[in-house]
Amino acid sequence: QVRLVESGVGLVQAGGSLRLSCAVSTAIFRLIPMGWYRPAPGRQRESVATITGGGTTTYADSVKGRFTVSRDKAKNTVYLSMNSLKPEDTAVYYCNSAAGGWAWGQGTQVTVSS
Repeated sequence: QVRLVESGVGLVQAGGSLRLSCAVSTAIFRLIPMGWYRPAPGRQRESVATITGGGTTTYADSVKGRFTVSRDKAKNTVYLSMNSLKPEDTAVYYCNSAAGGWAWGQGTQVTVSS
């Protein structure tokens, strides 16, 4: 079973930056599209950013231009760099396969104060 371990919990002021990491316990990580997610009103989670095995990225409109998703295939790790953080970015952030099928990790808490 694939294990996902998110890290990078932080408390920052609005306008600050954080970088989240997600370690993935499978060698096929390099082939799998990965995503970062957070809870959303009316839905269990919304997609914040995704990155394919080839490095193509997509972003939610609410974070476009502020967040950057990247991956290090040698380290089986996907990152989310978050800049110009806003209080509405406060959430527990999760990573997972963008193709679905893996159990969710524990997530990592991001709190942005105004």
